[in-house]
Amino acid sequence: MRHLIGKHIVVAGAARSGVAVARLLKRNGAVPFVSDFGSIPEESKKLLSSEEIGFEENQHSESAMNGEFLVLSPGVPSDSSIAKNYMESGRELFSEVEVASWFNRSPIVAVTGSNGKTSVVSWLAHTWKLAGKEYFLAGNIGTAFSDHAENSSPDQSALLEISSFQLDHIDTFHPYTGIILNITPDHLDRYHQNFNLYAASKLNLTKNQTASDWFIYNFDDPILSAHAEHLAEGENTPQLLAFSSESEVSNGAFVRNGNLILKINNEEEQLMQIGEIGLTGRHNLQNGMATALAARASEIKNEYIRESLKTFEGVAHRLEFVRNYEGVRYINDSKATNVNAVWYALGSYNTPMVLIMGGRDKGNDYSKLEQRIRENVHTIIAIGEARPLIRQQLEGVVPNMIEAESLKEAVKKARNSAKRGEIVLLSPACSSFDMFENFEHRGNEFKQVVLDL
Repeated sequence: MRHLIGKHIVVAGAARSGVAVARLLKRNGAVPFVSDFGSIPEESKKLLSSEEIGFEENQHSESAMNGEFLVLSPGVPSDSSIAKNYMESGRELFSEVEVASWFNRSPIVAVTGSNGKTSVVSWLAHTWKLAGKEYFLAGNIGTAFSDHAENSSPDQSALLEISSFQLDHIDTFHPYTGIILNITPDHLDRYHQNFNLYAASKLNLTKNQTASDWFIYNFDDPILSAHAEHLAEGENTPQLLAFSSESEVSNGAFVRNGNLILKINNEEEQLMQIGEIGLTGRHNLQNGMATALAARASEIKNEYIRESLKTFEGVAHRLEFVRNYEGVRYINDSKATNVNAVWYALGSYNTPMVLIMGGRDKGNDYSKLEQRIRENVHTIIAIGEARPLIRQQLEGVVPNMIEAESLKEAVKKARNSAKRGEIVLLSPACSSFDMFENFEHRGNEFKQVVLDL
């Protein structure tokens, strides 16, 4: 850990994790200064003022450029002016999870991936709760890691959802169990439209793992299976556990004759029938496998794992059933902020549907959805800034292409387009920031409009 007493340390970004890490640094003797290029929410200002932490908004002043090192919030790009200033002058940049890890004493179970990480880390929490194991849930979900690190202990697990942005600037961050669910194009606007840079960020998760740690990965993902092969050739690298919904693996989880099999250290056991898993769909089978392997790596008994796989009900805004109205099912999948998430969503139903999609584009190739759309989507209703792109790439693929000025208007048009027995699915493939504060705000708005029909 770095020497912090009396050091002027700058935190870029005053959202949840930026404020949390500034408070953590202050409690440990540093003199943090929070700088945000945009406006700072009143609640954050009050928190910072109450602890006598200096801050500024709508600028990065000279004071912000003169820190000992820079802590970069996930929402601040690595090519922002303040980040470039520190890099060009040879000073260090750290993510908030890196700084929090300096104070952490709990074994870290860290989950990343382009899709499914919120579901899996929530599923892990459900499993830990059933098994009576102590844990806290943090990172990209709920509260910041910095809010928990000082009160952590070796007998509780740190269950962390970790984004690529949080992995961009780690140094010693060290998960006991690292899980990468998949790597598909996402956030390319933040990685210079370079998929390899984005993938490298995700693979950073294993950077500091050793032979006493576990790496759990999706064997069906070519990038991850290649990374695991590379790790296997090295020395003092983590123990590998693969999961696959398509083939049998030598160490990990797979399906045989409709049964979920766990094979760890050459010992094979039948856990349960896959039909008993409470959530349907291939992606939920994979997420359940990852959960089961992480639980076994933390020595949780099979009886609790089985119960968890049977009883977990999923997370809000991820294929969340809202209402059956006039014989039409309305599904909220607002958390689907990239094309691959929508691809999974469409594959979860064999019913004709109306698809509401759009928002702020992140460098998406919507044409990758063509096959799935042709299978069961008869109407697309496009919203937000991405409307022209969606029309350009998908107009010839779907019988009806409609645009709407608002989510409320989109739901009304969807109601007119959907027939009894069909589905209206909000699965945007885009970020929400053109029209909403975040995907939760978008999902809640959708649910309210549907309930008001």
